Amino acid sequence: MDLRIFTEPQQGADYETLLAVARATEELGFDAFFRSDHYLSMGSGDGLPGPTDAWITLAGLARETKRIRLGTLMTAGTFRLPGVLAIQVAQVDRMSGGRVELGLGAGWFEEEHKAYGIPFPKERFGRLEEQLAIVTGLWETEVGKTFSHHGKYYQLTDSPALPKPAQSRVPVLIGGHGASRTPRLAARYADEFNIPFASAEDSERQFGRVRAAAEAAGRAADDLVYSNALVVCVGKSDAEVARRAAAIGREVDELKANGLAGSPAEVVDKIGRYEAIGSSRVYLQVLDLEDLDHLELISARVQSQLG
Repeated sequence: MDLRIFTEPQQGADYETLLAVARATEELGFDAFFRSDHYLSMGSGDGLPGPTDAWITLAGLARETKRIRLGTLMTAGTFRLPGVLAIQVAQVDRMSGGRVELGLGAGWFEEEHKAYGIPFPKERFGRLEEQLAIVTGLWETEVGKTFSHHGKYYQLTDSPALPKPAQSRVPVLIGGHGASRTPRLAARYADEFNIPFASAEDSERQFGRVRAAAEAAGRAADDLVYSNALVVCVGKSDAEVARRAAAIGREVDELKANGLAGSPAEVVDKIGRYEAIGSSRVYLQVLDLEDLDHLELISARVQSQLG
């Protein structure tokens, strides 16, 4: 079971804070550092000092880390043209020595689009499908050949399809709860399917849909990695769990029901339930980015028990 650290910087974090978390992620033996791609805080927080851009952040971290994987859950398809995104991700992959992964989604938070003047088209899923075709198609085009795409939403003509990533294939993550279109896209384009903030029972159903879609597309279901993203709140005592829950504005009982919360033993046990239904990777949503002791505890008392 891989454990990855997943951050939500739009809630309030500057680059130096994210760098400290990424360095701790690396030093404590976690597999990867991922971040959301949002420009507006959610809920009652003020979001100070303001948003950071996902791919600019990852470019910086690419030069300041050595081992961990780096990626997004999920890059918003509404924020970037697909040709530009392919260039950005390929460049950061080269800057990192081949450690980048791209989670790509349709974009959903209309308010942040209004706040920063970003178009929020009604038909986003069809755009996402074309974006996936373009980004992967540009990377897969042989050097010296060109790539063209003439779709409903995007047109590319004789692109040199450069630069290429350092990796021969940048892993692509697709996720969500959709019952038909999402599994179909995952079967076609994804290396990993991720379901966020879902119970083990709901995850098992969605994984089953993706596995069936992969087989229907002529692909082995086990070609994909299946993963979850869950909020984490661990403490050595009930008081420590309660303190950490209060720091992120959540209730302990709710966190235990919907995330990974409680003692290290409780969290190890619950992760085991996800592993039993086919999940091999968990993105731990860490909401208090100043609490590096939390990461140390998870490394020492949770990750160490998972093998």
